Amino acid sequence: MLYAILSTFLVAAFAPTIHRLTGRGSGWVLGLLPAGLFVYFLSFLPAVSSGESIVLAWPWLPGLDIQLSFLVDGLSLLFALLISGIGFFIVTYAGRYLEKDRDLGRFYVILLAFMGSMLGLVLADNLIAMFVFWELTSITSYLLIGYNHENADARKYALQGLFVTVGGGLAMLAGIIMLAMAGGSYEISEILSNGDVVREHALYLPLLFLILLGAFTKSAQVPFHFWLPRAMAAPTPVSAYLHSATMVKAGIYLLARLNPSLGGTDVWFTTLVLVGSVTMFTGVFLAYRSTGVKKVLAYSTVMALGTLTMLIGIGTETALMAAMAFLLAHSLYKGALFMVAGILDHEAGAKDFLQTGGLRSALPVTAAFTILAALSLGGVIPLFGFVAKELMLESVLGAPGLVGILTLLAVLTAILGVAVAAIVGIRPWFGPKVETPKTPQHDAPVAMLAGPAVLASLGLIFGLGPGLADEGLINAAAASVQGAPVDGYLSLWHGLNWPLAISAFSLLAGGVLYWRWEQARRALAWVDRAAEYGPEKGYFKMMDGLVWLSEWQTRVLQNGYLRYYVIVIVVVTAALVGVTAQLFEVGVGSLNFEGLQIHEIAILAVLVASALFAVLTHSRLGAVAALGSLGFTVALVYVLYSAADVGITQVLVETLTVILLVLVLFRLPGFLNLSSTALRLRDAGIALVMGGMITLLILSTVDARLFDSISQYFIDESVPSGYGRNIVNVVLVDFRALDTLGEIFVLALAAIGVYAMLRFRAEDRR
Repeated sequence: MLYAILSTFLVAAFAPTIHRLTGRGSGWVLGLLPAGLFVYFLSFLPAVSSGESIVLAWPWLPGLDIQLSFLVDGLSLLFALLISGIGFFIVTYAGRYLEKDRDLGRFYVILLAFMGSMLGLVLADNLIAMFVFWELTSITSYLLIGYNHENADARKYALQGLFVTVGGGLAMLAGIIMLAMAGGSYEISEILSNGDVVREHALYLPLLFLILLGAFTKSAQVPFHFWLPRAMAAPTPVSAYLHSATMVKAGIYLLARLNPSLGGTDVWFTTLVLVGSVTMFTGVFLAYRSTGVKKVLAYSTVMALGTLTMLIGIGTETALMAAMAFLLAHSLYKGALFMVAGILDHEAGAKDFLQTGGLRSALPVTAAFTILAALSLGGVIPLFGFVAKELMLESVLGAPGLVGILTLLAVLTAILGVAVAAIVGIRPWFGPKVETPKTPQHDAPVAMLAGPAVLASLGLIFGLGPGLADEGLINAAAASVQGAPVDGYLSLWHGLNWPLAISAFSLLAGGVLYWRWEQARRALAWVDRAAEYGPEKGYFKMMDGLVWLSEWQTRVLQNGYLRYYVIVIVVVTAALVGVTAQLFEVGVGSLNFEGLQIHEIAILAVLVASALFAVLTHSRLGAVAALGSLGFTVALVYVLYSAADVGITQVLVETLTVILLVLVLFRLPGFLNLSSTALRLRDAGIALVMGGMITLLILSTVDARLFDSISQYFIDESVPSGYGRNIVNVVLVDFRALDTLGEIFVLALAAIGVYAMLRFRAEDRR
């Protein structure tokens, strides 16, 4: 498993070379990687469909009891198959769609790295490993969205997606650490078996909301939905992959994965159901209002993500079966439709539905598979989208609460969903022929048509035979989400019931809305005005605030004066140490002046006098001399306590430092004025705070000994390990060789500095 994930990063590293060697066929060659991964993951299907979960682990951070572990069960396998299977078509599609792009090799690198990150995320059984892959998906998706980096919009909206998802990811990091504390482990499989313990823990509510914030930002739930349509600045292969099988489904995966541990409470149900249902309706409403090809599809993805969140929140067996079926159906038809959007752009130059019409004669194969995928989007029998929609409606009608609100939103979503599907499946292909920016001569090449053809056909195959998806995978995935076996099944026909009646009504009402689309779109012009006060406006205000704060901070804290840098460092350090000492109730040892001898008092007096003279004198040369006296006195302290070697080093360093400072002083102009009395008092107070903090830290360690002394080890090992009887020399040369080497470097650099200054001084005299 680990090697399968690592192989994507390895191939990504060599992708530019492979592209140069294979040229136009690079997409097919690199597509062998996801195809091979799909076959590899498919080999787990018999074991997983029988209810088995496979855990594979490698040591990672043994000191923290953290493993690099992976879990293969119904849920993770479903995602892995979608990521690798659709990934194959995306890679081959990109090879032709971007064949004239000069940076196609770079695109392959990022795309394959993104694929590996997503596989690691959905297969990880360790929370820390999952978070690492989670953030890798944010970074790689940022690079993919901003791939056309010369385009200002691509850079702007790539950054927007990064800020939103990484911000949520940081909140999620705090949440998963709390989850590990509550569940007693960082292994997801262990946490899922301790659901009762987690739900009854005092940290349950804060960890729940932090994790939900991470999931909602990643999967574009209201009010974070605005970043997803903006991500359409990415090339079409990226959009197809993001929306069908990867990035935006990561939040849904997290909710589904943690449902056995976090689900089953009123706050889980209420939050997910309300946020999901509102997102569902908002997405389909904005899709109906839009005209851009990719924007319509993007907003319909927001609708699907809201639907999945709502179904996981409802949490019944029927709802979880519906969620997994809807996940698969959406991946199939959305991957196909986005690739069709790329074909429209590639062959006809059309990016807006208002620029299309009557294209079925020029692009007959594309039109056929688009209609097939659009029927699944609209939930029309006998497509797999119909099976998933029927289960969704049944789940809503049987929800344990909020039935009225959910039913209303579900019905409205079903109606608008049919209208959106009609826009996608009818508008470009039928009606009067519209002159497009480019005149299409023929259907797209096989590499671009293979994805839409296979994915749309699978939607029909799974619709006619739902058991093909149910018995092998959907049931196992729903069981993983529930944390127990489910007694559900998929069927094309459930008899005459309310879900079927709602579906029939939605087809009629949706057809009317499509017929009146032009008029309705003009009547909904107020949406654009309202959007000016929406969450995206808040995002840009927040970014403006960050810029203002950064400018203020730079102006105040990074103003070019060394004294202010030192003040900030000293004050912040003292504050952090003080707060930490207060939180952890660090004790301070007492001063003991017994046995203090006259020569020790004399040394202390010289230290204090030297420091005071250096501070109070107006002579720069006198201040340097006082600092030298202070340093030599410190060397005397080392000698007094039998650290002669350190004392000698101190004398050498102090001598060189004094010489350097004196030479520098000869180069400096005279002071124009000194600091005011108020500033000197301020600096004195800060210095006293820092000195007092260091004193308290030393006193707190006087009586504290967390580990045994290592002195005896040096004594015992000096001869057998260091081959020397002078213990100090052995410690310096053998046991602390790197430390000693560092000191030698310091002396060497100081000597070079002195030599250079003396040399320059001599040259000036000539």
